[in-house]
Amino acid sequence: MTKRHATNRRIFGRTPVILVAVLAVLALVLAGCGTDENDGTVTMARADWNSGHMQAAIYAQLIGELGYEVSDPADNTRDPNGFYPALASGQFDLWVNGWFPVHDIYLEGERVTGETLELPIEPVGYQVRSGALQGYMIDKATADAMGITSMSQLADASVARVFDHDGDGLADLIGCNDGWGCQTVIDSHIDDLDWGDNVEQISGDYNSLVAGVRESIAAGEPVLFYAWTPNWTYEVLTPGEQVVWLESPALDDEEGTTEVRGLRGCASDPCNLGWAVSSIRAVGNEDFLDDNEDIRRLLEVVTIPLEDIAAQNAKMAAAELGYSENQINADAADWIGANRDTVDGWLATARG
Repeated sequence: MTKRHATNRRIFGRTPVILVAVLAVLALVLAGCGTDENDGTVTMARADWNSGHMQAAIYAQLIGELGYEVSDPADNTRDPNGFYPALASGQFDLWVNGWFPVHDIYLEGERVTGETLELPIEPVGYQVRSGALQGYMIDKATADAMGITSMSQLADASVARVFDHDGDGLADLIGCNDGWGCQTVIDSHIDDLDWGDNVEQISGDYNSLVAGVRESIAAGEPVLFYAWTPNWTYEVLTPGEQVVWLESPALDDEEGTTEVRGLRGCASDPCNLGWAVSSIRAVGNEDFLDDNEDIRRLLEVVTIPLEDIAAQNAKMAAAELGYSENQINADAADWIGANRDTVDGWLATARG
């Protein structure tokens, strides 16, 4: 578990872009060496958040139905900081766990001269279009007792200290894993929004940290944390019952709408979460997609309903002994079977 303080927030915020720029140079070198084209194999990666694992398995199985030999995405589980440079260099062909606009920072690099460098990376299709939410939540008991409805109220140090669990005077915001795009966004919020001087981000393994959030809520202790949907946390910590969303001002350069209507567990309607409503997209290496237009066409048309993702996430969360890769692959196969007519239409489109 790591704590992120004001002295290193801005530096870290540039790390993914700089890392991508360095790897982009490697990509140019590898491109000059030449690679086999259309050899019938596809190397897929997947994200290191398990709420996206069934979707990765679905796409892998569909690409397999096109006649390709597809690597097991579970063998290449990465965070965004590790995945996107490897995608640019050709180590991977694609993944289906892109979150945009949060992952926009990975699409461009920066030359040593400061010029922008476009990378051979292409988001394709919309697995979920403008339906993925992110924001900040607190336990409902504290929200009701103190009348807290907005992150801006943490600009008052006395309010922020309610969520201080390590005695340093700053609210502990349970945040994102090292290497996730949302960690960088939270850092930018802490740097630039009115409540940031009184808050620090706590990073570590998100699932383990949220298990601690659940324990704190059960014990009646105040807790502040980052949350997103679709994700299992939304099923086990019910908005409006155990937890509530906090509104937050958005950054001036935030892309997309930050207001959501009809959101459970928010004091206002519409609710301004301070995060752009995101789309979940496949992302591929441009050269790979150019060489495999049938896969590009498939990625362009596949969609997976949010309610199906949420249901599978809840199933994983309820598994007391953990959830195996075999179970995830079985869930993917079951989803394909239940949507066979639609899937066959996608495959026909892909084949041209």
